[in-house]
Amino acid sequence: MLIPKIISPMSRPHIDTDSDTQLRIEERAFSAAGAAFLSAILVNPLDVAKTRLQAQAAGVPYQGDCRMTPFQANTRLQDVMCPVSGSQPSRPCTSGCYTYKGTLDVFYKVIRHEGFTRLWRGTSASLALAVPTVGIYMPCYDILRNMMEEFTTKNAPNLTPYVPLLAGSVARSFACISCYPVELARTRMQAFRITQSGKPPGVWKTLLGVVHPDKGTSIFQSFHRYRFWWTGLGAQLSRDVPFSAICWSTLEPIRKNILGLVGDKESAATVLGANFSAGFVAGTLASAVTCPLDVAKTRRQIEKNHERALKMTTRTTLIEIWRDGGLRGLFTGVGPRVLRAGPSVGIVISFYEVVKYGLQHTRPTS
Repeated sequence: MLIPKIISPMSRPHIDTDSDTQLRIEERAFSAAGAAFLSAILVNPLDVAKTRLQAQAAGVPYQGDCRMTPFQANTRLQDVMCPVSGSQPSRPCTSGCYTYKGTLDVFYKVIRHEGFTRLWRGTSASLALAVPTVGIYMPCYDILRNMMEEFTTKNAPNLTPYVPLLAGSVARSFACISCYPVELARTRMQAFRITQSGKPPGVWKTLLGVVHPDKGTSIFQSFHRYRFWWTGLGAQLSRDVPFSAICWSTLEPIRKNILGLVGDKESAATVLGANFSAGFVAGTLASAVTCPLDVAKTRRQIEKNHERALKMTTRTTLIEIWRDGGLRGLFTGVGPRVLRAGPSVGIVISFYEVVKYGLQHTRPTS
């Protein structure tokens, strides 16, 4: 049996590398889309927890039995009003009035105050984002890696180990830029609390809330405001490109070594196990290292002051986070981020490779 070419041809010369390159782009996209769909549903609660913790650190107010004044663009925790017994007026909340203390605390308070299904808040955006993004990302990575490995093997063998790093960075940049507004909507949908009685806005309404055109002004007259859909793109790229570089440069050697132990006894089960294990380790490491950049991305995406949002840069945001919270602030939400990324990468990679394996072995031989 043959398996998809998932390692450098230099390290496994006895494998037929043509089978992977002969897969059509739609077959690769189908494999990736299925993987993204499964991953987005399973790990979304951890994504909600991570985003809530980071948004809270940035100043987004979360109230339980407290009640808020009308939400303003630059609202901070001290602006939230808590009720006082009797008919006395509300008083400002203290910092401990209602705060998330960790991942499990987020789960508990979201379920208690908003409902169990709110843990899947933003799933529609996750699916709208993950399917096309991974459908672009994984096939592009495959194609770029195959082309680069073929070139470096013939012309510069010493550069072959760096192919996954470069291919992953380029593929992720392309996927990120093409689908960024939906990523912005997902972060905002997960960050801001909706009460049980309120109807949460979807992706489109969330994006319109970012633009917030003036009443009586046509969309075309306010067209320039749609540039706010791209605020934070630099922070997204500064997080995703290093993440992909670390992830792929870690993943490829691990799964090569695991599959090397199997030898010629490859099967769907071994492909699944090798890719999930390698993906889990690589995703966990990459997510931990890039957590400060993820915190900066979240803070830029939830900023409601348009003037401030346009002036913010990743560098100044990181400095601000360090000034406000130090090292702990830079790694806010690292727990749920790592718990999410490890299984998520493992699921996506293993599902993608197993579906590719199945497509190759069910195709009629000519």
